[in-house]
Amino acid sequence: MVQASRGPRRKTRNLFRKSPRQRGIGPITPEFQEFESGEKVNIIINPSVHHGMPHSRFHGLTGTVAGNQGRAFVVKVKQGNKLKTVVAMAEHLKRAG
Repeated sequence: MVQASRGPRRKTRNLFRKSPRQRGIGPITPEFQEFESGEKVNIIINPSVHHGMPHSRFHGLTGTVAGNQGRAFVVKVKQGNKLKTVVAMAEHLKRAG
């Protein structure tokens, strides 16, 4: 038997699935979003943009922007009773309502 892959996108077949009308590259405006330090954001991974994609375990979580790291943003996310640091590009972040 062939050994199962342990790559960074394993077990994401349904998690990263887009509806048929949203397939392919979306609009470029999310790339130019700016977030202030201390702002609340939701981590919603855009599977068509591979660069700056956080790990799949953070998909759907809400965190606080701690600052910039190049063109990406540093987001503090609470997972259980630990505080994790996620570096993600703006395409994978949305303002928390």
